[in-house]
Amino acid sequence: MIIRQYFQDLVHLLFPSICVGCEVSLFSHEELLCTECLYHLPFTDFHLDIDNATARQLWGKLDVQFAISMLYLSKSSRVEKILYNLKYGSQPEVGYYLGKMYARKLSQVPDMEQVDLILPVPLHRSKLRKRGYNQSSYLAKGLAEGLEKEWSDTLLLRSKATVSQTKKNRSDRYDNVENIFYIRDQGMVKDKHILIVDDVLTTGATISSLGNVLIDAGAKVSVATIARA
Repeated sequence: MIIRQYFQDLVHLLFPSICVGCEVSLFSHEELLCTECLYHLPFTDFHLDIDNATARQLWGKLDVQFAISMLYLSKSSRVEKILYNLKYGSQPEVGYYLGKMYARKLSQVPDMEQVDLILPVPLHRSKLRKRGYNQSSYLAKGLAEGLEKEWSDTLLLRSKATVSQTKKNRSDRYDNVENIFYIRDQGMVKDKHILIVDDVLTTGATISSLGNVLIDAGAKVSVATIARA
């Protein structure tokens, strides 16, 4: 065991892992995020308050059972860097790590006991092919494993490759995602409580569009995102 530890420490010294939040070299006991970044993560604690900012943002757009976000997102922040590495840095393992982290916070929340199935917001096949993975699928997998819930990344489909929402105004964002989602097997969601998982909540247009498709199919819907802008 001692020799193995020395070997692992040597490998880490020669090929150091980098923190996805601040890009410092990680110590051998750290994983993906350094201790300082973990300490300074801006947790929302929305899971402790049903009347939170994420839930209020969806009022009048989506009839949710509950809606929560784990972190606050601000420009040029650690969270922005983490999410950039998740989406564009070919580091899907960051999503799984964050999902497991959030699961530890949510495991004692009574509302989570009612969830039957966790589903990520799907990517269109063209974007999935280009990026190589759906970051929300990794979030959903980590969350589902941590909460011991069922999950699927094949049940929901996206029929249209929409352009980026980033520079669109609020109205255009809703138009951009209207009627773009469908369910492969509606019987799998009927009378189920579905937890929709995504990386970031901005206007709520994408999640509302998807959530209403699920509700029309007979499901109850809740929402969990890693961050909210």
